[in-house]
Amino acid sequence: MPTSSLVLKGPSLHTRAMPLVHIDIRKGHSPEYKRAILHGVHGALIEAFKIPDDDRQQILREHAPEDFEGRGTAPTVVSITAFSGRSREAKRALFAAIARNLAASPGIDGNDLIITVDDLPLDNWGIRGGKQALDLDLGFKVDV
Repeated sequence: MPTSSLVLKGPSLHTRAMPLVHIDIRKGHSPEYKRAILHGVHGALIEAFKIPDDDRQQILREHAPEDFEGRGTAPTVVSITAFSGRSREAKRALFAAIARNLAASPGIDGNDLIITVDDLPLDNWGIRGGKQALDLDLGFKVDV
């Protein structure tokens, strides 16, 4: 492994803090529809960013139609905040995997979808009781 690789080891399910996913949709969808979105985004993160399956930090927010203007019939915004280190290729793969997964289930048209990734350096994350992530051994690789 190159010396520049960031390999982070050891957190339990309850102490992981990466990545943080916020998903915004219009109100009125079934619980199954919402679960499909959460599952599809998480599956794409596992595939493209190589995160552990149990590293799940997702918030789905619903908005009244009059409070959420967007493209298409099912505007969906996926905002991901992650540790810096992912390559352009990994981000391209993530965008494609999210679009593919959400098209398959629950049937969101790719033109209704906006995905953003906000990379924050490890020193901008306070986790595990306020410790700087840069100083911790987190249990996974971020330079994929």
